[in-house]
Amino acid sequence: MGNNGRVTRPAPARAARLDQVCAAAVEVARDAITEVEPTDVGDHLRAVAEGDRVVTHYFECLLGGYRGWRWAVTVTRVPRSRQVTVCETVLLPGSDALLAPGWLPWQERLQPGDLGPGDLLPTPSDDDRLAPGYLLSDDPAVEETSWELGLGRPRVLSREGRAEAAQRWYDGDHGPSAAISTAAPASARCGTCGFYLPLAGALRLAFGACGNFYAPDDGRVVSADHGCGAHSETLVETPEPAIDELPTVYDDSAVESMTVDGASPADGPAPVESPDPA
Repeated sequence: MGNNGRVTRPAPARAARLDQVCAAAVEVARDAITEVEPTDVGDHLRAVAEGDRVVTHYFECLLGGYRGWRWAVTVTRVPRSRQVTVCETVLLPGSDALLAPGWLPWQERLQPGDLGPGDLLPTPSDDDRLAPGYLLSDDPAVEETSWELGLGRPRVLSREGRAEAAQRWYDGDHGPSAAISTAAPASARCGTCGFYLPLAGALRLAFGACGNFYAPDDGRVVSADHGCGAHSETLVETPEPAIDELPTVYDDSAVESMTVDGASPADGPAPVESPDPA
């Protein structure tokens, strides 16, 4: 005999039947809402069967600031009894209820600029952006120098922390896609600017600080392909002023005497010899 599996099919879950005695106890359910004034409870909306002889009544909530919310009162009764008792009363949001924003941990609620003078921002001990100091900096150039000088910090940026910071800077207002960068000439990039101060370590090739007093990014970290109109090699060619040529002027009021072939001008023109006849 082979295995035929289960012969009998499992019985489908039976939907709860609405108990008529509990469904009729609308006023009992309404009187159970004692947290607010009776005027804050609106019309009866519906009755829903939650189980055998368990029904939840929903009432409109008229409290200010609770648009779309509903009072829910669950009632029940014991078998063969017509005495209805209240199980619980609760205020629930409806499909179009006005809800408060979801709760976020304080680390996720913080935004740049929220930290003010005197505020303290503790860093979690398991922050992925930091690594213990004995791992040094994950940067060979910095590691070698720190090891030789005996310098160190309790925690330093991890590879993940550096990558996260670099991506944030690159996508921000000091990267290549910033409005001031796209409006600048293509050749006016920070990496070729004399005011560009490259960072140390692994970020040196991609980022540096702007040292131009007149630039909008002065004192800020910028990407090497960021740019602005204050580039050190930005030269404005000024065209030379055009000078109108004056026309040639001849002065006929003065005549200068000149000797031609040893004859004086007073002797008149030199005689022209006639050709010798053949």
